[in-house]
Amino acid sequence: MALRVLAVASEAFPWVKTGGLADVVGALPGALAAEGVEVTTLLPGYPAVMAAMDPVLRVDRIVDLPGGPARLVHAAPGGQRLVALDAPHFFARPGSPYLGPDRRDWPDNGLRFAALGRAAAGLAASEGFDALHAHDWQAGLAAAYLRFAAPRIPCLFTLHNLAFQGLFPAAIFPELGLPAAAFATDGLEYWGGVSFLKAGLWYADRISTVSPSYAAEIRQPEHGMGMDGLLRARAGVLHGILNGLDTTEWDPATDPHLPHPCPGWDSAGRAVNKAALQGRMGLDVAADAPLFAFVGRMTAQKGLDLILDCLPILLEAGAQLALLGSGDAALEARAHAATAAHPGRVGAFIGFDEGFARLCYAGADAFILPSRFEPCGLAQLCALRYGAPPIVGRVGGLADTVVDANEMALAAGQGTGLQFSPVNAAALGAALERALRLMRGPGDWTRLRSNAQATDVSWARSARQYAALLRGMTAAHG
Repeated sequence: MALRVLAVASEAFPWVKTGGLADVVGALPGALAAEGVEVTTLLPGYPAVMAAMDPVLRVDRIVDLPGGPARLVHAAPGGQRLVALDAPHFFARPGSPYLGPDRRDWPDNGLRFAALGRAAAGLAASEGFDALHAHDWQAGLAAAYLRFAAPRIPCLFTLHNLAFQGLFPAAIFPELGLPAAAFATDGLEYWGGVSFLKAGLWYADRISTVSPSYAAEIRQPEHGMGMDGLLRARAGVLHGILNGLDTTEWDPATDPHLPHPCPGWDSAGRAVNKAALQGRMGLDVAADAPLFAFVGRMTAQKGLDLILDCLPILLEAGAQLALLGSGDAALEARAHAATAAHPGRVGAFIGFDEGFARLCYAGADAFILPSRFEPCGLAQLCALRYGAPPIVGRVGGLADTVVDANEMALAAGQGTGLQFSPVNAAALGAALERALRLMRGPGDWTRLRSNAQATDVSWARSARQYAALLRGMTAAHG
């Protein structure tokens, strides 16, 4: 018999996406179906989500939510089981799911995502689901509501990024509808306030995070961001399971976003995509110029500052740099300044465009992601899939997914990219110089590219691990 699981998250591809969380939440149900796990996904009723709710199966009214009554709209768009929390006073807003027009957090985010957690706990219990799977801080309060509910079902909480903790003033607590006992050190209280993330970490029956290395790192003060003590205390229920890609959606051989869909090892087709990327980025169209790309948030976490610090190494070697993303204003300004100072050699697009991102993966000779910390990372998985060997810091999921092309690996015909440590400009510079030497060598980079594309980045293995974790959790719950 299939295990019935309700997943709850603040975003899921293809309905709403701001980052990798949406890709994971959107792809995991299909992967788990092959393991006998039936997933229904609960999302906030953003305008794009409500527009996709077709055919509508039924509508339920709920009255006990923080912030006021709302509806649960059940539908099956594209055959996927989806429930929307239709609360227009919270979610019928244009733009970002989290930020207002001033690019600041919506001031009522606490109540918005408390309502999501309360709705998830109520739906999971009332509809007879076997388990609840809550993703990141926006769904963290669901674990707390479940803990104090009757009947109670088990909860798996997946931590995608410890840096985002859902912190709110203590004044919000009376509006959450939780018992007074929940506002305690052994609960969701955090330095006098409320942490939705801590609620998930404390009250969930099992915790997973998105790579084995990150699961180990966050139990140490350096990467624990104030939660390392709690995570060490709960180490017995903490599991690291790598993210994957929907390899049907992410397939360079059929990708309609590319001017020349082709397998990543197809050098002729890849040359077409490289020229298209150079043209779109305002770079000189030069087949022999090594082209390095970065796609992601322009933040210190992702190490964009390190890439810009190492720009002289690339320029001296005749290489080019393509940057796609947005984030910190100061880093965006540095990217613009580099483009202005080195026309035809550096190109930057501030913003995000899914098709443009895919062109970066398919057209670049190498992909750079020098993150200072990285729970898993999907960008390097996309780069592997599309045949752009990644150059990554040896942290978190980057260390778990990229095989360093050191001398021993090259001699054995192995390696899928380059790792470096520590994560600083000097080490990244050395890695870039190593990459440039391999590109000039007798076929080493071609082998690396072939190995990269042959890497299994699918959800298959991880789905088996999630299914085993969910089944073990429900069996232990009785």
